[in-house]
Amino acid sequence: MQKRIITAIFAVLGIPAGVAVMPRIWTLVGMGQNELFNNFVVNAIIGALFFIVLAFMLAGVILRMIARADQFLSDKSPTYILFGSLSTIVGLILATLISQLIFFRLPNGFLSTVPPIILMIVFGYLGFRVGTTRRHEWRRLLMTMRRNNNDAKSKPDVTEADDVEGVAFHQYKILDTSVIIDGRIQALAKTGFIEGTLLVPNFVLHELQLISDSADSLKRERGRRGLDILNQMQKDKNIRIEMTDSDFEGSREVDGKLLKLAKEMDAVVVSNDYNLGKVSEFQNVPILNINELATALKPEVIPGEEMTVHIVKAGTERQQGVAYMPEGTMVVVEDGQYYMDQNLRVIVTSAIQTNAGRMIFARPAHSVNPLGKDASTEAAPDPSAEANRPQNEPQSANRQEQAAASAKPARKRRGRRGRADKA
Repeated sequence: MQKRIITAIFAVLGIPAGVAVMPRIWTLVGMGQNELFNNFVVNAIIGALFFIVLAFMLAGVILRMIARADQFLSDKSPTYILFGSLSTIVGLILATLISQLIFFRLPNGFLSTVPPIILMIVFGYLGFRVGTTRRHEWRRLLMTMRRNNNDAKSKPDVTEADDVEGVAFHQYKILDTSVIIDGRIQALAKTGFIEGTLLVPNFVLHELQLISDSADSLKRERGRRGLDILNQMQKDKNIRIEMTDSDFEGSREVDGKLLKLAKEMDAVVVSNDYNLGKVSEFQNVPILNINELATALKPEVIPGEEMTVHIVKAGTERQQGVAYMPEGTMVVVEDGQYYMDQNLRVIVTSAIQTNAGRMIFARPAHSVNPLGKDASTEAAPDPSAEANRPQNEPQSANRQEQAAASAKPARKRRGRRGRADKA
């Protein structure tokens, strides 16, 4: 079907070409006065046939070019095509106006024909690049203008929060792979604490797909979980989430693409990656870390506060036990190994805050007496005595037996002496 369309187009183009060119050819061969050949119909037919043959020769090349163009357009978003087309038209209009003012006033010749063509090509290309590379900014500008017009009609005396000095609002929140797999972004978005629109780039979606196809069962499960979370968020009417086809061919790393996209769209990156947060801070790209948010929302504890924890594993130091609070804070309990898999009432001794999170140190509540002294050290038996006790007990038993055996002959001798005295 495509070949037929190409052939028909070439035939239509060949008719005016034949009518315009063939009279000169007939004149060159000395048949310009022959009306049998040099007439409109014959010239049109010859031009159409010539272009039909040319269409058969170039059909393969043209079809490949059409396929590439189709693939290019199918990979681009509607906004890319829309702003690219509009900006190209604007560039061509500017080139035409400049040509009319400068070059078309010149006499017919090289300066009146070639420079306008070059100017149109340059301005058309520049317009296309400006429209496609800055399409998100154009879109945001149009949305801002529309919002300002609506607010001016409804509330002319109210100042927008976006215009207040010191208040930074970013419409788009770009989601990283780590925060999608984590899953807490869904619950956070449902609560309404995140304003604006959540944006998922195609390269992040591609990375999720690669993780879900991994040979490692754990990675595969995490990737599938991330895809399920995205589908659930997309179906939720209370969550504003969009996809974007924006990509950066010069950068292979997903983190680098995220930062470039955030700069281009004036957006915020939402991630749990600590290293990405440091890089974004260096590049002046705003980032929201859900782990930092969770740490900030954890309840504060003070030394001396009592709590009940469940010892789940042994600690790194001797006799330590490890427990976790409901929000995930690690609690290190002294002498906690003796209460493995048990609920234990503990008293907080100290708490430290690190970049990775917060750690709480505690000891069992029954090991602290009312005066604040450590009762465990006073009541605990001496380890050396406990270790030597099984060895000392048999020795003491042998000494008692020897003493009893030596006491029997003595009693017998005293009995004999008594009987001799009576006699």
